[in-house]
Amino acid sequence: MDLGPTDHAETVAIYRATVIGPIMHRELARGQLANELRTLSEQRFRPPGADSTRTYSVPTLERWLYAYRAEGIAGLRPQPRCDRGFAQDLTEELRDLLLDIRREHPDASVPLIIKTLVDEGRLEEGKVSEPTVRRLYAAHSLRRRAARPEGEPKTRLRWQAERPGALWHGDVCHLTGCTVGGKTVPVRIHGMLDDASRYVVALEAHNTEKEVDMLAMTVDALRRHGKPDGLYLDNGSTYRGDILKTACARLGITLLHARPYDPEARGKMERFWRTLREGCLNYLGAVASLADINTTLRAFLDKRYHPAPHAGLLGKTPAKVYAARPAGEGAVDEKVLRTALTERTRRRVSGDNIVSVDGVAWQLDQGYLAGQLVTVARCFVAPDEPPWVEHESKRLVLHPVDPEANARLKRSPRGGPAAERPKRAVDFNPTRALGHRKGRDDGGSSNDGGAP
Repeated sequence: MDLGPTDHAETVAIYRATVIGPIMHRELARGQLANELRTLSEQRFRPPGADSTRTYSVPTLERWLYAYRAEGIAGLRPQPRCDRGFAQDLTEELRDLLLDIRREHPDASVPLIIKTLVDEGRLEEGKVSEPTVRRLYAAHSLRRRAARPEGEPKTRLRWQAERPGALWHGDVCHLTGCTVGGKTVPVRIHGMLDDASRYVVALEAHNTEKEVDMLAMTVDALRRHGKPDGLYLDNGSTYRGDILKTACARLGITLLHARPYDPEARGKMERFWRTLREGCLNYLGAVASLADINTTLRAFLDKRYHPAPHAGLLGKTPAKVYAARPAGEGAVDEKVLRTALTERTRRRVSGDNIVSVDGVAWQLDQGYLAGQLVTVARCFVAPDEPPWVEHESKRLVLHPVDPEANARLKRSPRGGPAAERPKRAVDFNPTRALGHRKGRDDGGSSNDGGAP
């Protein structure tokens, strides 16, 4: 255990006790005490935090000695001024005015208050500083700084999820000063961290900060670690897409976003980025490819971060705490994962049976759908699989367009291939039906004319 002073005042008290230590417990006559104090006043001492040494006068040393004899070490603690923070350069009327302004206008900043009073001639310019006014407010239990527009800030408390797997944090770290393949390119480190254990479930380097990059990393983390109860993300566009929102809802994962302009709420992730920078990123330099960066990141996690004691875990390691999560908890079935991450959009089929998906042309074999709106689906779990069309409960495969192959391909009827001819004759004759109709019409006319 590191036993040290509890505050600066105790540090000063211990220092003063060290200065008068040679005479603190000695029984000296008055003349002897005066000689010892005079000798002590000629010695030089270095105060706590000072860069140079100094001497102390006989009255100062004598005051310290008698204070120690009367109260012990507590008597050597420096005593603050009784009027500290009360802006002694201001009149009582101006102090009351400053206090009343803060009570009436909690959203007004101290610079604005001082400038307004100076412009109105009620306060001499330079008479009082901003820190003095803030100390005045603090001494009267008023806000030192202007209240935010959204209202009074809430008390910030340290918090933690109750168990591993309950909550994952997601964020992106921007890496600068790194050369990839001889070129200076943007590098974005995407990461996900388990709240209760500080275990990093995913960490990958990419050139972009897109939703598709984050989704690919998330899918890999879900396959390896199972799903969390919730995802805690910032408000960037990377984490605000409809695909992520829909996938989390389908998988039963609660999607949470931090409040804007509140980086302190993301403290655990920010602390990890600091550790990663100090222990790895700051020393990357020039690398051949992103694959080299990802190899280095995995090595850092396995050899340095996960096995290292963590202060936030009372000295336990992230690997040990995360290992307490039951095996198989939150496991996601591959079929369920594919369903959750299947995106569906409406597209119109062109006259030459082409469907465009993200600027890529795909060919549809069913010519009868030309010109119609269809539902095109694709799965982010299997990005190499081609998209498909869902029509009348059928899955119609799309193919990459090959114009040269189409030039040699025999065109099939737009309505689809011709049906096979039946093996027996079919009794069907439209002209015969017309003759029967004419006979009925003629017979009907004669009957009407010969009626009695």
